[in-house]
Amino acid sequence: MASKTDGKQWQEPTSADVKSGYGKWKRPLTPYDRFMEEQGIPIFRDIGVRRVQDLPLKPWKRMGGNATFIQLYGTEGLWGMYVVEVPSAGALAVEKHLYEEVYLVVEGRGSTEVWREGESKRNTFEWQKGSLFTIPINAMHRIVNATSSPALLLAGTTAPPVLNLFQNEHFVFQTPYNFTDRYDASDDFYRPSEEIEPDPVRGLAMRRTNIIPDIVTTDLPMDNRRSPGYRRIEPYMAGNKFYLWIGEHEVGRYSKAHAHGSAAVLICIKGKGYTYTWPQHLGMHPWEDGVADQIKRQDYEPVGMVSAAPMSGDWYHQHFGVSSEAFRLTAWFGPHAPGREAGVPGEDAIDRGAIDVDQGGSAIPYRDEDPHVRKEFNEEIDRAGVVSRMEDSFYKK
Repeated sequence: MASKTDGKQWQEPTSADVKSGYGKWKRPLTPYDRFMEEQGIPIFRDIGVRRVQDLPLKPWKRMGGNATFIQLYGTEGLWGMYVVEVPSAGALAVEKHLYEEVYLVVEGRGSTEVWREGESKRNTFEWQKGSLFTIPINAMHRIVNATSSPALLLAGTTAPPVLNLFQNEHFVFQTPYNFTDRYDASDDFYRPSEEIEPDPVRGLAMRRTNIIPDIVTTDLPMDNRRSPGYRRIEPYMAGNKFYLWIGEHEVGRYSKAHAHGSAAVLICIKGKGYTYTWPQHLGMHPWEDGVADQIKRQDYEPVGMVSAAPMSGDWYHQHFGVSSEAFRLTAWFGPHAPGREAGVPGEDAIDRGAIDVDQGGSAIPYRDEDPHVRKEFNEEIDRAGVVSRMEDSFYKK
């Protein structure tokens, strides 16, 4: 039995020892991959980058500014990212889309206008270096540069799953529906809020706000989940599924290694440091066990980034600040919030990445980590003139 599709002929196996299909193939482009390629701007793919400011930019006709896509390993199909330059004393093109979008201002100062299609009322708010804000789903918006120098913005979007599902750019960019439950056009929609409440799923500190004027200096409540003295907040913005948090490690201290699936990208916003990441099957002592050649390291500073689990599946990753400033990061997950993974409703779940391995989680206690970790950290901060505050008691049971 044979049939043809797109010029290719399918042949039914002719004997019991012959299998149907190719067996192996090159992974095809997704609709979002094709969309990126059609835009005519660079596409950066790697586990991370020291500074997004150093990435090459080319004119992006659709946006009206120079830009590059960033698709770190492990985020393919899950969520998207790009960096865009707003022209001096100019603006990006007016646009709207059926995916969520979050912006971090890397450099510059300006304003953004947001409005409903067909309505005259506009919300206008100002931003500066370090501002974090969201664009409500399918809302009209325009980003304006207020200075005589180019502004640089880093964007995170849910465009990949949306474009991959609908496979129709006209529908994604031209649908007129107003999501009034996500954007009510109220005068205080972009008024910053400092009120803290518990995340309804994991009970962690959460702030409902559609803009944070400066995530580098914004106050963070105590958390203690990643390292002693660690602080953290989750901004919940415009009803988004796009999940992110802002966290900070104290000077001279580092995070426990922990494992989870792909999606998380950590972006340095204060201090500088590095991340190690390695497949969980290599175990907790990869240096000691002679498999250090399979460990990946990414160094970064503001605004650099790393994919925490770059090759899919559970990977250990561990973060180290090595400057005299506290090490502040923001982690973006797209629509893949920890604790909200698919499963049977009502079944028990645990915060695996924050619970030690001997208690059923995936975090490696300091006492059980590879000795190389502490040794190298001490060498790194010594070169930076920083005193370690990793107390001996942290390494005892």
